[in-house]
Amino acid sequence: MARILNALLALVLITLPAAAQDQGITQIGEDLFAAGATVILDRSGIDDVFAAGERLSVASAITGGAYMAGRRVEIGAAVGGDVFGAGMEVLARADVAGDLTLAGYDVQSEGAVGGDLRLSGANISVTGPIAGYAILAGDRIRLDAVITGEAHIAASEVEFGPGARIDGKLTLYEETIGQIVVPESVVPAGRIERIEAEGWDDGGMPGVLVPFSWQRAVLSFIGGVATVAVIAALVAALLPQPLAALRRLALASPFRALWFGFLGLSVLWGSVIVSAMTVFGLLAVPVLVLLAVLAGFAGYVIGAYVLGVALLILIGKGEPGTFGMRALAAGAGTLIAGLIALVPLVGWLFALALALVGLGALAMRLFRPAFFTVAPA
Repeated sequence: MARILNALLALVLITLPAAAQDQGITQIGEDLFAAGATVILDRSGIDDVFAAGERLSVASAITGGAYMAGRRVEIGAAVGGDVFGAGMEVLARADVAGDLTLAGYDVQSEGAVGGDLRLSGANISVTGPIAGYAILAGDRIRLDAVITGEAHIAASEVEFGPGARIDGKLTLYEETIGQIVVPESVVPAGRIERIEAEGWDDGGMPGVLVPFSWQRAVLSFIGGVATVAVIAALVAALLPQPLAALRRLALASPFRALWFGFLGLSVLWGSVIVSAMTVFGLLAVPVLVLLAVLAGFAGYVIGAYVLGVALLILIGKGEPGTFGMRALAAGAGTLIAGLIALVPLVGWLFALALALVGLGALAMRLFRPAFFTVAPA
């Protein structure tokens, strides 16, 4: 997991200047960093690849690993290391010497995998041989390949092709025990363990399933980051000047914004308690709770955008003046904030502080609070 976080951090920080273009590629040593709408990686002599964009493709063999996130991700040439890919449509057509980890809606593994296979998605297809173990989690899964190690499969429907074979133990997670039919040619019945999905969801899952739970967490993380980034980008597009004013307030006085954010959120949640104590105010409690939650979320969206702009300024790009740069700031800030939030304890405190700074900037803009000022004579 640490390797994935490091890769994403490096990708965001190094490709930030180029990501607003249709295609921006930076090579440092033998590593390639790329971002853009459509990115085709066809250079020779490349070790590791880090890429983000709408349509991504590895078209030339690399000796290291590939770390890619986009709407459509394709591994079209041999990879000498591990592959981590996420998107709507994720295709691994070529051989991967290391581990292959993919998450998306339509996920396909067609080449040979020299390590372990971890796939999560709605529709999953595996047609290339796997040298290690396999973890497959989806709605519909088609397996037509040889898995040398053990396999863990969680799905509503599983189709086994004529070339399917599992040499190790098969563990199935089913809503109803026995609903998935496994031919003897795939794996003997004596090497099949069936676990009811409800028991697993309630916490009865054995420790070996931790990686599968991690796959679902990755999808949740990607969805959360994408949601916040899209909202921030839309606000930046519809209200560029008000959002710019909030951003300037937060960057000019971050600790003051943090303080006013703390006061603002305290007032909102305090009003919930006081209203409940009056008994008559109980009817207003649901509205006040909703208002407090929305205020906290709005603060986080603003804070993430402020963080993204701070990164742009840090690398010398200045304040964003176009929608592309504003969207880039929103995406970069949200991703960095999400990655830091994964760190135990420290991450939660950082996310809370970010939300308070954003909310504080909003409060300063709306109410213009002032303390310890001298009254006019």
